[in-house]
Amino acid sequence: MTTRYRRVVLKASGEALMGSQGFGIDVSVVDRIARDIAEARSLGVEVGVVIGGGNIFRGVAVASKGGDRVTGDHMGMLATVINSLALRTSLVKIGVEAVVLSAIAMPELCESFSQRQATTYMNQGKVVIFAGGTGNPFFTTDSAAALRAAEIGADALFKGTQVDGVYSADPKKDPAATRYERISHQQVMADGLAVMDTAAIALARENHIPIIVFSIHEEGGFGAILKGGGHCTVVEDAAQADPH
Repeated sequence: MTTRYRRVVLKASGEALMGSQGFGIDVSVVDRIARDIAEARSLGVEVGVVIGGGNIFRGVAVASKGGDRVTGDHMGMLATVINSLALRTSLVKIGVEAVVLSAIAMPELCESFSQRQATTYMNQGKVVIFAGGTGNPFFTTDSAAALRAAEIGADALFKGTQVDGVYSADPKKDPAATRYERISHQQVMADGLAVMDTAAIALARENHIPIIVFSIHEEGGFGAILKGGGHCTVVEDAAQADPH
């Protein structure tokens, strides 16, 4: 099947891996996300993945209590490595070749990130999991996802969230919230919509990368969107829109 996107980055929050637990990793959830990625690969789509670390540790939580933000962010980066290794395990278990590239050198656990190596692995059909954020404090994994998408020449950045798209307000708190089918990067930033942080939105916009926002909890949702269906909001400027 021909898909609109040839190469994509999937961004999932660390919290998505918790399932119904209050902390840590629910292996059944990671396995389900791995199956969704496997479906995308079966469609011929090259997939890179960035996972947050909020299910284990958040650097901003340290700063909010008077701790050192830099150290806290480093701890959060390590949490993303744990999640990335878990996803790689689930992918390999179902026969999908996957590699973890970390922005922080830890050769005993995974390879260090380089744009050239990441591109080589993706050209070989392997799923590349980008761990360690950007490798720098004060940047979120949203920013890391946008950065990696730009570096590997991704056609789109898929943001897996708790809801099935972008709303004018939190639909869980405001039943009257409006759901957008399409919206521009500029409007997202101007209206302060909770899609990704401003740096990530700006980076995606500058590099003409559409952001596809969908529910990470809907099994098969990733593949459905790649096949032209599914429920999502497309964040892209008018010049990027598909003329068909």
